[in-house]
Amino acid sequence: MFNLDVLFSVSNILLFMAILTRLSGLFASAPLFSTYPIPMQGKVWLAALIAFILFPIVQYNTNFVAPTAVPSLALILLKEFAIGYAMGFIANIIFVGVELGVNMFAIQMGLSASQALNPASGGSSPIITQAYTYLATMLFLAIGAHQWLFAALYNSFKSLPIGLTFNFSPELFNQLIIISGQLFNIGLGIALPIFGVLFITDVLLGFTSKMMPQMNIFMVSMPLKIYLGLFLSLVFLRPMSEYIAVLIERFLTQLMLLF
Repeated sequence: MFNLDVLFSVSNILLFMAILTRLSGLFASAPLFSTYPIPMQGKVWLAALIAFILFPIVQYNTNFVAPTAVPSLALILLKEFAIGYAMGFIANIIFVGVELGVNMFAIQMGLSASQALNPASGGSSPIITQAYTYLATMLFLAIGAHQWLFAALYNSFKSLPIGLTFNFSPELFNQLIIISGQLFNIGLGIALPIFGVLFITDVLLGFTSKMMPQMNIFMVSMPLKIYLGLFLSLVFLRPMSEYIAVLIERFLTQLMLLF
């Protein structure tokens, strides 16, 4: 029979709180959990269920010593939340980069005026940006990236055990900065094919307006760029999907190597 005094000891309760805090940090910044309006009660119960599943494994593989002071406990919980938040942030960089890149060529298309609430970012963005965000989400689920994310979380309890010991090496911070800096590379990689064609179109329309001053080039350019941008979006849909899938795999591989 289970000894309830041991099961619900102070050490076990604090260990469960630490696991739940790391999961809360992950849910606060990870894609899907932080980018879509999932009810807060659902996220809390899901985090508690995963923490309950991980608790015996983490307890067996760690030598957690319960803190005896409130400041020490607060420091442990802050550390756990920071670790989970950093993991979710790295995984969410792909989605932010996709949104940044699509916004670049959406503005070039002339869709900046047609803004709508984007549930993925919580702000306003063009409709085409939301379409690409949903595409990235479907690819994220299709390749099983959410399983990689939880596998990285499980491994993090071994590489960064719960407690007052801090194993944050300078190499870890350096890799986090490098990975965060790839945000603009992702945005440019998404935007450049369509943005480049639209820019050349603007140049050609400028030459046309000089050759035919009597032509109202403004009335021609707006619908032309919108139709051309939508056509290019369909043409580059498959290469973009493959590119985003490769990015997700690369980032989650880096995440698992870091933690």
